[in-house]
Amino acid sequence: MKTIKVLLGAVAMASVMSSCGYNTMVEKSESVDAQWSQVENVYQRRADLIPNLVATVKGYAEHEQETLTGVIEARAKATSVKIDASSLTEENMAKFQQAQAGLTNALSKLMVVQEKYPDLKANENFRDLQAQLEGTENRIAVERQKFNEVTRDYNTYIKKFPNNFVAGMFDFESKPYFKADETAQKAPEVKF
Repeated sequence: MKTIKVLLGAVAMASVMSSCGYNTMVEKSESVDAQWSQVENVYQRRADLIPNLVATVKGYAEHEQETLTGVIEARAKATSVKIDASSLTEENMAKFQQAQAGLTNALSKLMVVQEKYPDLKANENFRDLQAQLEGTENRIAVERQKFNEVTRDYNTYIKKFPNNFVAGMFDFESKPYFKADETAQKAPEVKF
Protein backbone atom coordinates (compact mmCIF):
# COMPACT_ATOMS: atom_id res chain seq x y z
CA MET A 1 0.00 0.00 0.00
CA LYS A 2 2.84 2.36 0.92
CA THR A 3 4.63 1.55 -2.34
CA ILE A 4 1.51 2.37 -4.32
CA LYS A 5 1.20 5.76 -2.58
CA VAL A 6 4.85 6.56 -3.26
CA LEU A 7 4.45 5.47 -6.87
CA LEU A 8 1.28 7.56 -7.30
CA GLY A 9 3.02 10.51 -5.66
CA ALA A 10 5.95 10.18 -8.06
CA VAL A 11 3.59 9.99 -11.05
CA ALA A 12 1.67 13.03 -9.79
CA MET A 13 4.92 14.96 -9.26
CA ALA A 14 6.17 14.04 -12.74
CA SER A 15 2.85 15.13 -14.21
CA VAL A 16 3.00 18.50 -12.45
CA MET A 17 6.64 19.05 -13.44
CA SER A 18 6.00 18.16 -17.08
CA SER A 19 3.22 20.74 -17.29
CA CYS A 20 5.09 23.49 -15.44
CA GLY A 21 6.51 24.99 -18.64
CA TYR A 22 10.16 24.14 -18.07
CA ASN A 23 10.48 22.11 -21.29
CA THR A 24 8.79 24.85 -23.30
CA MET A 25 11.19 27.40 -21.82
CA VAL A 26 14.11 25.25 -22.90
CA GLU A 27 12.67 24.93 -26.41
CA LYS A 28 12.04 28.66 -26.73
CA SER A 29 15.50 29.51 -25.39
CA GLU A 30 17.03 27.15 -27.94
CA SER A 31 14.97 28.82 -30.68
CA VAL A 32 16.45 32.20 -29.71
CA ASP A 33 19.96 30.72 -29.76
CA ALA A 34 19.39 29.06 -33.14
CA GLN A 35 17.99 32.24 -34.64
CA TRP A 36 20.96 34.22 -33.33
CA SER A 37 23.21 31.74 -35.13
CA GLN A 38 21.32 32.49 -38.33
CA VAL A 39 21.82 36.24 -37.82
CA GLU A 40 25.56 35.59 -37.44
CA ASN A 41 25.46 33.42 -40.55
CA VAL A 42 24.15 36.19 -42.79
CA TYR A 43 26.59 38.70 -41.34
CA GLN A 44 29.39 36.23 -42.11
CA ARG A 45 28.12 35.93 -45.68
CA ARG A 46 28.38 39.69 -46.02
CA ALA A 47 31.90 39.69 -44.59
CA ASP A 48 32.90 36.95 -47.03
CA LEU A 49 31.59 38.89 -50.04
CA ILE A 50 33.40 42.12 -49.20
CA PRO A 51 36.95 41.10 -50.24
CA ASN A 52 35.64 40.18 -53.72
CA LEU A 53 33.72 43.42 -54.02
CA VAL A 54 36.71 45.48 -52.88
CA ALA A 55 39.03 43.69 -55.32
CA THR A 56 36.64 44.36 -58.19
CA VAL A 57 36.24 48.03 -57.34
CA LYS A 58 39.96 48.43 -56.73
CA GLY A 59 40.67 47.41 -60.31
CA TYR A 60 38.56 50.30 -61.59
CA ALA A 61 38.85 52.91 -58.88
CA GLU A 62 42.50 53.20 -57.94
CA HIS A 63 41.94 56.78 -56.77
CA GLU A 64 39.42 55.73 -54.15
CA GLN A 65 41.96 54.11 -51.87
CA GLU A 66 40.57 55.85 -48.78
CA THR A 67 37.08 54.45 -49.37
CA LEU A 68 38.45 50.96 -50.01
CA THR A 69 40.66 51.12 -46.93
CA GLY A 70 37.66 52.21 -44.89
CA VAL A 71 35.66 49.18 -46.05
CA ILE A 72 38.54 46.81 -45.29
CA GLU A 73 39.04 48.28 -41.81
CA ALA A 74 35.31 48.25 -41.06
CA ARG A 75 35.08 44.62 -42.17
CA ALA A 76 37.98 43.67 -39.90
CA LYS A 77 36.34 45.42 -36.96
CA ALA A 78 32.92 43.91 -37.67
CA THR A 79 34.27 40.37 -37.92
CA SER A 80 36.31 40.77 -34.74
CA VAL A 81 33.25 41.49 -32.61
CA LYS A 82 31.55 38.16 -32.00
CA ILE A 83 28.98 37.11 -29.46
CA ASP A 84 27.55 33.66 -29.17
CA ALA A 85 24.07 32.79 -28.06
CA SER A 86 25.20 32.14 -24.49
CA SER A 87 26.46 35.70 -24.08
CA LEU A 88 23.53 37.67 -25.48
CA THR A 89 23.51 40.71 -23.23
CA GLU A 90 22.48 44.31 -23.92
CA GLU A 91 26.13 45.41 -23.74
CA ASN A 92 27.45 42.68 -26.06
CA MET A 93 24.60 43.26 -28.49
CA ALA A 94 25.36 47.00 -28.59
CA LYS A 95 29.05 46.34 -29.37
CA PHE A 96 28.10 43.91 -32.13
CA GLN A 97 25.60 46.32 -33.65
CA GLN A 98 28.06 49.23 -33.50
CA ALA A 99 30.69 47.25 -35.41
CA GLN A 100 28.13 46.16 -38.01
CA ALA A 101 26.86 49.73 -38.41
CA GLY A 102 30.40 50.89 -39.21
CA LEU A 103 30.61 48.28 -41.94
CA THR A 104 27.21 49.25 -43.34
CA ASN A 105 28.30 52.90 -43.58
CA ALA A 106 31.57 51.96 -45.28
CA LEU A 107 29.72 49.79 -47.79
CA SER A 108 27.32 52.64 -48.57
CA LYS A 109 30.27 54.84 -49.47
CA LEU A 110 31.74 52.09 -51.62
CA MET A 111 28.51 51.72 -53.57
CA VAL A 112 28.56 55.43 -54.39
CA VAL A 113 31.98 54.95 -56.03
CA GLN A 114 30.17 53.32 -58.94
CA GLU A 115 28.60 56.68 -59.84
CA LYS A 116 32.07 58.14 -60.48
CA TYR A 117 33.18 55.20 -62.61
CA PRO A 118 30.66 54.34 -65.36
CA ASP A 119 32.84 51.44 -66.52
CA LEU A 120 32.63 49.92 -63.07
CA LYS A 121 28.87 50.22 -63.13
CA ALA A 122 28.80 48.20 -66.34
CA ASN A 123 31.27 45.58 -65.11
CA GLU A 124 29.52 42.23 -64.83
CA ASN A 125 31.55 41.12 -61.79
CA PHE A 126 30.71 44.30 -59.93
CA ARG A 127 27.02 44.04 -60.78
CA ASP A 128 26.92 40.42 -59.61
CA LEU A 129 28.70 41.22 -56.37
CA GLN A 130 26.52 44.25 -55.78
CA ALA A 131 23.39 42.14 -56.31
CA GLN A 132 24.71 39.51 -53.90
CA LEU A 133 25.53 42.17 -51.32
CA GLU A 134 22.10 43.76 -51.67
CA GLY A 135 20.52 40.32 -51.29
CA THR A 136 22.64 39.71 -48.21
CA GLU A 137 21.57 43.01 -46.68
CA ASN A 138 17.95 41.95 -47.20
CA ARG A 139 18.67 38.57 -45.60
CA ILE A 140 20.26 40.32 -42.63
CA ALA A 141 17.12 42.41 -42.14
CA VAL A 142 14.88 39.33 -42.38
CA GLU A 143 16.99 37.28 -39.94
CA ARG A 144 17.17 40.14 -37.43
CA GLN A 145 13.39 40.43 -37.61
CA LYS A 146 13.01 36.68 -37.04
CA PHE A 147 15.46 36.89 -34.13
CA ASN A 148 13.39 39.61 -32.50
CA GLU A 149 10.22 37.58 -33.03
CA VAL A 150 11.56 34.44 -31.34
CA THR A 151 13.12 36.58 -28.60
CA ARG A 152 9.76 38.26 -27.98
CA ASP A 153 8.04 34.88 -27.87
CA TYR A 154 10.58 33.56 -25.35
CA ASN A 155 10.59 36.70 -23.19
CA THR A 156 6.79 36.83 -23.12
CA TYR A 157 6.54 33.16 -22.19
CA ILE A 158 8.95 33.36 -19.24
CA LYS A 159 7.25 36.49 -17.90
CA LYS A 160 3.70 35.09 -17.94
CA PHE A 161 2.14 33.75 -14.78
CA PRO A 162 2.81 31.03 -13.52
CA ASN A 163 5.78 30.52 -15.88
CA ASN A 164 7.61 33.40 -14.19
CA PHE A 165 7.97 31.29 -11.02
CA VAL A 166 9.47 28.35 -12.92
CA ALA A 167 11.70 30.71 -14.92
CA GLY A 168 12.98 32.22 -11.69
CA MET A 169 13.65 28.83 -10.13
CA PHE A 170 15.67 27.65 -13.13
CA ASP A 171 17.39 30.97 -14.00
CA PHE A 172 15.68 31.63 -17.32
CA GLU A 173 16.35 35.31 -17.98
CA SER A 174 15.08 37.70 -20.62
CA LYS A 175 17.17 37.92 -23.77
CA PRO A 176 17.97 41.25 -25.47
CA TYR A 177 16.45 42.32 -28.76
CA PHE A 178 18.38 43.40 -31.81
CA LYS A 179 17.88 47.16 -31.87
CA ALA A 180 18.42 49.64 -34.65
CA ASP A 181 21.54 51.70 -34.32
CA GLU A 182 20.89 55.39 -33.59
CA THR A 183 22.84 56.33 -36.72
CA ALA A 184 20.43 54.24 -38.83
CA GLN A 185 17.97 57.15 -38.69
CA LYS A 186 20.33 59.26 -40.77
CA ALA A 187 21.46 58.34 -44.27
CA PRO A 188 25.24 57.97 -44.61
CA GLU A 189 26.93 61.05 -46.00
CA VAL A 190 29.23 60.42 -48.93
CA LYS A 191 31.63 63.12 -50.14
CA PHE A 192 33.99 63.03 -53.10
